[in-house]
Amino acid sequence: MNTERAVTAQVVLPEALDKGSTQVDPKLLKRAACASFIGNFVEWFDYASYGYLATIIAVVFFPKTDGATGLLAAYGVFAISFIVRPIGGIVWGHVGDRIGRRTSLSLSILIMSCSTFVIALLPTYAQVGMLAPVLLLLVRVVQGFSASGEYAGAAAFLAEYAPDKRRGFYTSIVPASTAAGLLFGSILVALMHAALTSEQLHSFGWRLPFLLAAPFGLIGRYIRVKLEDTPRFKAMERNHHGAQTPIAELLSKHRGRMLIAFGVTCLNAVAFYLVLSYMPTYLSTEMGMSETASFMAATISLATYIGLIFVMGAISDRVGRKSMLIGASILFAVLTVPLFKGLAGASFAMIVAIQIAFGALLTMNDGTLPCFLSEIFPTRVRYSGFAFCFNAANALFGGTAPLVATWLIGVTGNRLAPAWYLVGAAGVALVAMLASRETSNAPLADE
Repeated sequence: MNTERAVTAQVVLPEALDKGSTQVDPKLLKRAACASFIGNFVEWFDYASYGYLATIIAVVFFPKTDGATGLLAAYGVFAISFIVRPIGGIVWGHVGDRIGRRTSLSLSILIMSCSTFVIALLPTYAQVGMLAPVLLLLVRVVQGFSASGEYAGAAAFLAEYAPDKRRGFYTSIVPASTAAGLLFGSILVALMHAALTSEQLHSFGWRLPFLLAAPFGLIGRYIRVKLEDTPRFKAMERNHHGAQTPIAELLSKHRGRMLIAFGVTCLNAVAFYLVLSYMPTYLSTEMGMSETASFMAATISLATYIGLIFVMGAISDRVGRKSMLIGASILFAVLTVPLFKGLAGASFAMIVAIQIAFGALLTMNDGTLPCFLSEIFPTRVRYSGFAFCFNAANALFGGTAPLVATWLIGVTGNRLAPAWYLVGAAGVALVAMLASRETSNAPLADE
């Protein structure tokens, strides 16, 4: 890091912030964007690998049962790992608001990479019996704890670096990098299904994505450690304006904002895990597609999703966060069931088109949400407010979405049950956004 540049930033920024400006050196902004993208990519590739390998993990780590029961068990572990997310949101939020955004992000990627690498080394059910799923669950809980600090921290980090009129675009880097991690995971798993036999996948192939966690994590951590903390956090720290106990301040002064943040995140949580993580499994188990074809469809749709994310983030800078998030809620409520119906008997090309349509709907929400959640809370509690609300919604509705979808289909016998679940989440988000205010027309609040 150029010492002269760092000193200049420290001298000038407090005055700039007093005037409501967030201008920083463009080179620092570019480095912050790259660090956020790469770090978030690594975390979510690690985290997504489990979801894409759920059908194999169900066989490897659990007693032999029918396919549906094994899949429920695998998704049960996936869901349980989310229980710790709100707790992790409080812990990482406290670290981020008290010690620094960079410190929190550097530690979270290290823990995620180590825990993911450990999965590659776990014994199977055939080797140690019920100890295998217990060990898997413990490691997944550690993963959940780590992930709870990533998305919120990266978004708050970028929001505090970005120019006021381009916050939507820059914060859209966070969901784009999340999708890029999913995309890489989808490509890798698709190649594994194409190149390896079923026996090879079940014996050693499933371990390969988790082994990549170690080198990826070291790269991501190195990049983040070399980055400066945000101008707003450094100014707040110098002026001794930080909150002593961020979660207590949130609960005493910002309960209304927390409810809005939680409500609008419900749609993001359900849609993200149903559309981007669960869909390949849904296509193979319910629609009869081959696993290779289902992952190919997911790969194509994810590629378009990443491009659309940036478009939606930029549009939110022009039309506002509230309009975008309300529009996403309405469109999900109206179009989800027809799109799910269209999957039945559809050709591969039509399935890809439907997944792209779902992805476009999700980008309206996902490309706007990180900026909205960064803007709704002041600097003193921004990381904590974002992390707790985002992770609470994901714990209740996101991590459980594949489990609930699989369970609903089993109970009702209706393959459209996941669609109606998503419609309900859209309704909750719509109510939350109608009760909110527009946040894009002012600088980030410091108090």
